Amino acid sequence: MKSEDNRSDIWRRRFLPVFVWLVAAAAVVGLLNRRTKQFEVLGIARSQTCSVAGTLAGRVKSIPVRLFDNVQEGQILVILDDELINAQIATTMTEIQRLISELIPTQDQLSAEAAQRETDWIAAQRRFSVDVEQCKVRILEMRTILETDGIILEELALEVRIVRELVEKNALAPYELQKTKIQYNTLAKKIEENQRLLNQCELDLQNTENRRREFTLHQPVHLSIDRALEPIYKAIEVQQQLIEELLVQRRQMILRSPIDGVVVQIRASADQADSGRPGEANLRRPGEVVMPGQPILTIAEPRPSEIIAYATEEQAGQIRTGSIVELTKNSQPRQITQSEITYIGPTVEEMPIRLWLNPNLRQWGRPFLVKVPPEMELTPGELVGIRML
Repeated sequence: MKSEDNRSDIWRRRFLPVFVWLVAAAAVVGLLNRRTKQFEVLGIARSQTCSVAGTLAGRVKSIPVRLFDNVQEGQILVILDDELINAQIATTMTEIQRLISELIPTQDQLSAEAAQRETDWIAAQRRFSVDVEQCKVRILEMRTILETDGIILEELALEVRIVRELVEKNALAPYELQKTKIQYNTLAKKIEENQRLLNQCELDLQNTENRRREFTLHQPVHLSIDRALEPIYKAIEVQQQLIEELLVQRRQMILRSPIDGVVVQIRASADQADSGRPGEANLRRPGEVVMPGQPILTIAEPRPSEIIAYATEEQAGQIRTGSIVELTKNSQPRQITQSEITYIGPTVEEMPIRLWLNPNLRQWGRPFLVKVPPEMELTPGELVGIRML
């Protein structure tokens, strides 16, 4: 009896642990095979983002939005300083005036030299040309004024909105809102009047050109004097084109939102560590100089549109574009729904740290995207379970 108890005790000590270990190993292998066959991974919900950057180097004049503000497509986000461009426009306008001032003396000199052989028609033709150029210069002056006043009007509109909010919060006296509105209305009336003057100038230009064209059709052209004046006309045209270019550049100093979304932090590059102070990379600040293409702020869609996940080398062969998958959201309210794979990356990439099984062991996989169903409520950056059906 005692011998049988000893044998039973020896079996429990020697063979039972080995038996338990074998059963556990078989269970682990079975679970791993089952997980591989079922293709269960985690993905990260993400929304589309747009970095707002200027096409020209400049100094930030103002940023009328704050971090996490909701913005609409076309809303002004950043105003860059345009003092240099305004100075260039003024210099160009001065050069045009100088050329115009040269035009009349040159014309008079040519008329004196050819007084014996020139007819009244030739002098009239030159006067028509001068009238046309003067009309063009006047139009350019009016357009420049309207462009400048239009930018100031937009800034006043933003100031009216901000002052109205402060008045509603009793942070400012109503008199400040009334004063800002008066400035806005006064400038708006000025712009309206200048627009009427511009329309009249354009009509005058059209009438002057028609008169010159009609005059030219009925009389011979004195080519020698016209050729002498042609370099001045070409020089004026070059300056006019330069002003057009500067006006385009000045419009680019106002950056607008490309989409409806929310102002978020500027995204750093993947290989650049965040070494700044907290909040330092949120937005650029007025007074900072930015280079072309350098992000000033970032706009993100408020709702995720896709989920990015990574398939391991063992799982990569199971995914196909258009394959149906089951999505599981564990946060409240919990949701389980179906979607499809919309895109599969061409190469194996390093996974985000959040998806590593071991935070100390780098992990790689083939990325793929899953469309977020309309009925699924997700927050950008939220983890979502993905299972192949």
